[in-house]
Amino acid sequence: MTLVNINARRLWQRIMSMAEIGATSLGGSSRLALTDEDRCGRDLFIEWCRQANCEVRIDRLGNIFARRPGTDPECLPIACGSHLDTQPLGGRFDGVFGVLAGLEVLETLNDNGIQTRSPLEVCVWTNEEGARFTPPMLASGVHAGVYSLEYALARQDDHGISLAEALEAIGYVGEVACGSHRLGAFLEAHIEQGPVLEREQKTVGVVSGVQGSRWYRVSLTGQEAHTGSTPMLGRRDALAAAARLIVEVQAIADAHAPLAVASVGHIENVPNSPNTLSGQVELTIDMRHPRVEGQASMESALRQASAKVAEDTSVVVQLNRIMDTPPVDFHPDCIEVIEEAASSRGYRYRRMLSGAGHDACHLAGVTPTAMIFVPCAGGLSHNEAESAELNDLAAGTNVLLDAMLHLAEQPPEADQVRASATAAAECSQH
Repeated sequence: MTLVNINARRLWQRIMSMAEIGATSLGGSSRLALTDEDRCGRDLFIEWCRQANCEVRIDRLGNIFARRPGTDPECLPIACGSHLDTQPLGGRFDGVFGVLAGLEVLETLNDNGIQTRSPLEVCVWTNEEGARFTPPMLASGVHAGVYSLEYALARQDDHGISLAEALEAIGYVGEVACGSHRLGAFLEAHIEQGPVLEREQKTVGVVSGVQGSRWYRVSLTGQEAHTGSTPMLGRRDALAAAARLIVEVQAIADAHAPLAVASVGHIENVPNSPNTLSGQVELTIDMRHPRVEGQASMESALRQASAKVAEDTSVVVQLNRIMDTPPVDFHPDCIEVIEEAASSRGYRYRRMLSGAGHDACHLAGVTPTAMIFVPCAGGLSHNEAESAELNDLAAGTNVLLDAMLHLAEQPPEADQVRASATAAAECSQH
C-alpha cells in the first residue's frame, strides 16, 4: 500500500489552538478536569470532529468517542486517543497530542478518500491527570471495570465538589453506559515525558508496557504548640516527622535503583504558622517500579519507615494506599504493528517502557493496546515549558496512521490481551 502522510501543519495549528484554552503566562496550559476550560477544550474538539463528519458519542463520565465509519458494520472500532485535561500548570502536548493526532489520522483518510473495513475512533478520556479528582486515569478505569461508576462519581476535589457535580456543571453527562462501548484495539500516541528518545536521537518509541504505580496518602498527627516556649525534647512536630519520612522515600527509591522512582508531590501543613509547631500534615507519595515484586518491596520498606518515624517522633503516622496500578504488558500484535510502521517509514525507533501511567494502562485490560512515544525537549513534562518538535509529532502521527490502517484490516486477537481485566480490577479504589 502506498504510504500517505498526515498534514503536519494542520496538526500543529490545532495543538496551538487548543493550548490557548487555559493558556498560562509561561506558555503552558491549565485545563483541570471538568472545569470551564476543560469544557471549552472538549467543545472545540467536538466541533472539529463534526467538521470531519464524525459521529460523536459521550458516556456517563464524559468520555468522548468520535467515530469514522468503516465498510463492515460488524467490526469493532479501532480506536486511538488520550486526554485533554492538564496539570494546574501543564504543557501544551501532554495528552493533547494523542487526541489531535487521532483526529488528524481521520482527516488524512478523508483527504485521500481512503476507506477502512473497521470503523476508526478517537477517544477523549475524562480526568486522566488526577490533578483535580483522584485517582488519575479515573474514567478509563471505569470503562475497563477497574473502578465502579458510583466510586468515580463520588470523588471530590479539594473544595468538596464531586465529579458528578462537576460533570453536570459543564454539561458533559452523556447517555452511553460506561464500559458498554467495546473497542477492537486501542493505540495511544504521547510525548515520552522523559529524556531517553532525545538522548538517543530516536524519533519514535515503541512502548511495550508501563511500569506499576502505587500512590499513598499519609496523615501525620502531632501536637500544636508554641515554637519559642516548647523545648525540643518532647515536641510532637508533625512537619519535622514528615520531613524525615520524605527523606526515607528518596532512600527507598535509591535502594531499588535503577528501575524504581518515588516522590512526595502534595503537602498540606496545619496550622502553617511561623511560630506554631505543626499539629497535622497530609502528604501524598508516588512510588513506581516495572515489576510487581519491586512494588511490594518498596511498599514494605515504606511501611517500616513510617513505623520508625512514628516511634522516634511520637507522631501518629497513618499510611493508606489510595491507588495501585500494576505493571502492564501491551499486546504483542499492536507492538509489532507499530514497530513495522516506524521501520517502513525509515524512522529511528526503539522499544521502551513507559515510566508514566496513561489511559492505555487500563484499556490494556479489556482490549489489545499499545503506545507510541515521540521525544519532548529535555524530557520535560507536567511543566509550562513542555515542548516538542513539529517533525517528531508528525512522525508519530504517521506511525499511528499506518498502524490503525493495518489493524482496521487485520484486527488483533482479543484473547491475547496480556493484562487481563481481572488483574486490573485488583487495583485499589481506596
